[in-house]
Amino acid sequence: MKKQWAILIIFALLLCGMTALAENDENVPNKDGIDYLALVNKLNPLPEGWEDALETVTITNSLGDEVEAEARAYAAYLLLKADLEENDGIYLELDSARRSVAAQQDIMDRFIEKYGADYAAKTVATPGYSEHHTGLALDLYFRIKNDDGTFTDVYYNEDMTRPEYEELWATVHAKLADYGFILRYLQDKEYITGYGYEPWHIRYIDDADMAKEIMAQPGMTLEVWLGAATDADVAVDYGVSALYTEDELKEAAVQVKCRFASFAGCELHTLRYAGDGCNTEENLAWMNQLDEGQGYVQVAEFISDFHSPLRPGDDEAWEADKEYTAWQWWLARTAEGGWQLLTWGY
Repeated sequence: MKKQWAILIIFALLLCGMTALAENDENVPNKDGIDYLALVNKLNPLPEGWEDALETVTITNSLGDEVEAEARAYAAYLLLKADLEENDGIYLELDSARRSVAAQQDIMDRFIEKYGADYAAKTVATPGYSEHHTGLALDLYFRIKNDDGTFTDVYYNEDMTRPEYEELWATVHAKLADYGFILRYLQDKEYITGYGYEPWHIRYIDDADMAKEIMAQPGMTLEVWLGAATDADVAVDYGVSALYTEDELKEAAVQVKCRFASFAGCELHTLRYAGDGCNTEENLAWMNQLDEGQGYVQVAEFISDFHSPLRPGDDEAWEADKEYTAWQWWLARTAEGGWQLLTWGY
């Protein structure tokens, strides 16, 4: 009975999309008045008028949370979901999708009031610059079917990235393009996307053929596909450390690469750990002075080489067409917490 209802919902949503297409004139960018290839990231805000043109549906997931998504994206998700259930025994649910700019601003305001502007800027996505504003970005989670027919929800990020779920994600990713989706935040491409690897974050582009072309090219990001960024092989060297494991240094490097993504037009070439000599009492005192009250106990420094844009940007942050070398990145962490990127440059 549930499958019959799902099919009826899919047809209804697709019918709404086709009706909207017939009513739109040639001046609108796409079927429902929105551009399904719109790029929203740390450098590109949500297009003006998007929220007024957006048509959404709201559902309640297995956790009892309400989730809002763009109508055509949700219809395509239902088809993907049904395919995986029937052919692979994989059960998906939506953890989150659209968040309004106003809601994101409310979160930012609360964090500023409670923790201060510096902490809020590091912790909360800038309102207007989150892909989730589009309604086209969907975060998934698994429902694992037990032997007795009940389900166990797996929705925490740290759980969904455990090794036992890698094969499930590979199966999901292999079918995304068939329904007009791409995997948005790829492994080792943080310096372009601005985010670490998220196997659960998919993006609807409303074109299965294009999605297949993108997904067929390993490491292809939406930014590079649209010509908004250039990619180059980045040499990352974690060196040899007696203080940190390679996994711990990789976690720190991800923070650096995510921040680099906001360097508009810059191309990262190398990133290397500076060595254990950076973890001095003097540098630790410096980190704790930069971010008072955190109680940092360890320091890590990375060094990068990158090339600036061929033409100077509006902010005049860089000299045009220049190779910047030995650019420093300083991170620190508490005894219990993860790495925090505190300062860079020099």
